[in-house]
Amino acid sequence: MMTLYSRATDARCHRVRLVLAEKALETRVVETESASPPEDLIDLNPYQTVPTLVDRELVVYEPGIVCEYIDERFPHPSLSSTDPGARAHARLALRRIEQEWYAVSDVLEPGSGADRRDKDRARRLLTESLLASEPLFRMRAWFLSDQFSQLDAAVAPILWRLTRWDVDTAAMAATAPAIEKYATKAFARPSFLRSLSQAERDMRSGTPAAAPSSARRPA
Repeated sequence: MMTLYSRATDARCHRVRLVLAEKALETRVVETESASPPEDLIDLNPYQTVPTLVDRELVVYEPGIVCEYIDERFPHPSLSSTDPGARAHARLALRRIEQEWYAVSDVLEPGSGADRRDKDRARRLLTESLLASEPLFRMRAWFLSDQFSQLDAAVAPILWRLTRWDVDTAAMAATAPAIEKYATKAFARPSFLRSLSQAERDMRSGTPAAAPSSARRPA
């Protein structure tokens, strides 16, 4: 059984947990706190960051690398295209998501220490980037793909946290209905429900009750 060092509210960790849930992989999840990482994580990862995945003797960290490793290690169902050009296009899109969406998420997280001005700026940048990307949500059944892919595993955790980050989702729904439609479909996906930690389920009200997680957590 693999072990994932994760943080219950972290979007990057959620991204990895979603990939694991999509593959229906039972995984031991060790919840960590940034202020006091467990000693074994300190030994495994020189940066002490999460998510960190341990698969037998192999230790993998950085969310994009972890997700790619899982997809290649357990190829069914595949979350990547078999076409090299499509894979390159997806990697470019993932890079933009990481640089424009995940980067500002660190500022918007409660307890980040950022002041109001920085939070307002991060919220504006995220909102503008999402709205500019609205046509991409309309192009295919999923984000730039006809099948659920690595891109969706990266996008869905961001959309789940918009209300937590005080993004005006009502205005976004009126301006960019394709994003709301996509989010509703993604949030109802069984793998997404299984991927949620209790803290993530508590982030939103009025959403479907999450199914029990497929990941096994230590007592």
